[in-house]
Amino acid sequence: MVAPQEIQIIGTEVAIRWDDGKESFITFAALRAASPSAEVKGERDIFGTQYGGEAPRDYVGVEVKDWERVGNYAIRFDFSDGHRTGLYTYELLRSLGEQPK
Repeated sequence: MVAPQEIQIIGTEVAIRWDDGKESFITFAALRAASPSAEVKGERDIFGTQYGGEAPRDYVGVEVKDWERVGNYAIRFDFSDGHRTGLYTYELLRSLGEQPK
């Protein structure tokens, strides 16, 4: 598994340098919209019924205020709108960084 070596805020993006030398640049809005939390995505019961989740919306203007590593597999970001429950796995962050802007 590829892991982040360094994380920085540059303008309105989170910049990640990976241990394989590649770099990812993810806008705050894209990062917030992709939150994998149950608060944003909702949850499914054993029958497949979805509960909760947010309607898709525009997160332009939302900023990343801080972040912390969670174990050896994820980053939790603190956003200016108060959201902080999503655990962004390294795999998810890498894929977000590879998407066209």
